[in-house]
Amino acid sequence: MLYGIAAAATALLLTALLAAALRIPALRLRLVERRRQREVPLSGGVAVVVVTGAVVGFDAWGSAGSGIGGLLVAGGVVALLGLVDDVWRLRRRVLAAGTAVAAACVVPYGETGVGTGLLAVGWAVGMTFAFRGLDHADGLAGAVGVVAAFGVAACAAVDVMDGIAALMSVLAAALTGFLLHNWHPARVALGSCGSMSAGFLIALGLVHVRAGFGLGESAGVLFALTAVVCADAVLVLLARRLGGRPVVRSGPDHLAHRLRRLGLTVPGATLLLATGAVSGVLVGVLAHAGRVGGDALWWVAGGALVVVITLSRVPVHVDRRTVSPQVRASLRVRNG
Repeated sequence: MLYGIAAAATALLLTALLAAALRIPALRLRLVERRRQREVPLSGGVAVVVVTGAVVGFDAWGSAGSGIGGLLVAGGVVALLGLVDDVWRLRRRVLAAGTAVAAACVVPYGETGVGTGLLAVGWAVGMTFAFRGLDHADGLAGAVGVVAAFGVAACAAVDVMDGIAALMSVLAAALTGFLLHNWHPARVALGSCGSMSAGFLIALGLVHVRAGFGLGESAGVLFALTAVVCADAVLVLLARRLGGRPVVRSGPDHLAHRLRRLGLTVPGATLLLATGAVSGVLVGVLAHAGRVGGDALWWVAGGALVVVITLSRVPVHVDRRTVSPQVRASLRVRNG
């Protein structure tokens, strides 16, 4: 029975190999994105999805991961939507609607109730798009995803939910294998296929783990386990709304962009944000296990709020007509 360490090691190795093998076909098929004046193939997302599904599916067939078939199917649907978006650029509302339907089919309404279940659907859609937004920087989506997935796996292990724990452990291992090619300078990227499916599975895994607990405390645990993802999404939404810019249009206004404006390197910004993710996950897991009280969750929320407010003051949109050619070149390099 493929389980535990063996399953995780298999997922890591297979993802690393498959991401490398799919790199050339992705370049030939023009399944790429522009990043720092170079084209990065989106083979990493396909590799993460295929390997996670295969390893966990085999594990479930052996009964270790029983009860997660619905999550795998729903995650596969979201991954397929993301792949179509990578190829043809779907409208955001189409992606949101498809993700919402997939989430609505696997929310445990019997434990959450209809009202809380609908809130969980909205949470899953938001997290899916927020995680997709992290894939703009080398190593960031993979590193934060690894931390969050391990956190959900730990929470599931506390409640002896072996299926969720196995799924999250394999996902974390697959993202680690992907990171071997995605660290700066990235040779592959997740794309919508990998980032949306990873965010979706992490969000729904958390919903299943916290189903039956109080709504207020569960919201705090969910936020702590995804603090960096939530902070990035809140910062971007607020900055664009207050600046009168379209919310759905991409721009150099994420956490990592602002940290680089302060002088950090690309790996430095990624490591700093990953460290913040570890801190939030640690508090979230301890709160779920009952080792710390709800006050600790407020500290995480307060810390995230301070980060959002502080970095929101870092300028990211500059009138290029007023700066020298040397500064323009510097801005292009930092914004990627």
